[in-house]
Amino acid sequence: MVWGLMWYPYRVLQGEGVSAELATLLSYALALLLGVLMLGPVWREWRIAGWWGIGLTLSAGWTNLGYVLAVLGGEVMRVLLLFYLAPLWTVVFARALLGEKLDRYGYAVIALSLGGVFVMLWHPRHGMPVPQNAGEWIGLSAGLTFALTNVLVRRTQHLSVTFKSASVWFGTTLLTLPLMLYQGQLASELRAVSLYAWLLLALLGLVLCATSLVAQHGLTHLPANQSIILFLSELVIAAASSYLLANEVMGPREIIGAALIVSASLLSGKIHAGPEKS
Repeated sequence: MVWGLMWYPYRVLQGEGVSAELATLLSYALALLLGVLMLGPVWREWRIAGWWGIGLTLSAGWTNLGYVLAVLGGEVMRVLLLFYLAPLWTVVFARALLGEKLDRYGYAVIALSLGGVFVMLWHPRHGMPVPQNAGEWIGLSAGLTFALTNVLVRRTQHLSVTFKSASVWFGTTLLTLPLMLYQGQLASELRAVSLYAWLLLALLGLVLCATSLVAQHGLTHLPANQSIILFLSELVIAAASSYLLANEVMGPREIIGAALIVSASLLSGKIHAGPEKS
């Protein structure tokens, strides 16, 4: 729900002259700072995190940064469609890393959710969901790491929810900062941030901090294939919020697609994704 509404404050920030990259960097850096202040030195777990923890940090960081870059560098509808192919990749990653094997009912739920995505986002003039430019390839890769991140959160049961949340904040900050430094406009853009924008960024950081903790708790205790279906509700919330907040029209395709995704989310509780038996 939060991510389905998150586009609006970022759009407001863009109107205040804060670029998407800078808004991403500052909001996640503030979330990291707030998390450390409230939860303590989470980095102590790096000693036991191992390669799984490093993989989680980098995967989560690219998911968030790649999503922003893809939306800026490609047609939004095609980028979203490629990004939200994530349930397909989750099936592969969950099978390989967790041993989760779906029953026929689980595959039906995933097919229903992907059907909703296609109905909402696909348009004949956009062509088939095959990457056509750099932005679309980035969107596809971000969808892959989105699926991988959800599976890795489930895989790293030896790490706390606090550490997993911090890895999202830190990973996004870690990957976004070099991009801003490469562009060479970080200092000038920081000086141009207004007081109102800073207050909004602080609020975003607080929301991201709280949301990450809640989401990581859910991801840790739910099968990865069920989690990814529930995440697709972001599309439904985004469609409804864009209608209410930006007067963007919801046509029949959006309504039908939203109904399919909601149905899949409601039915996802029946997914049985147990370890494969030898």
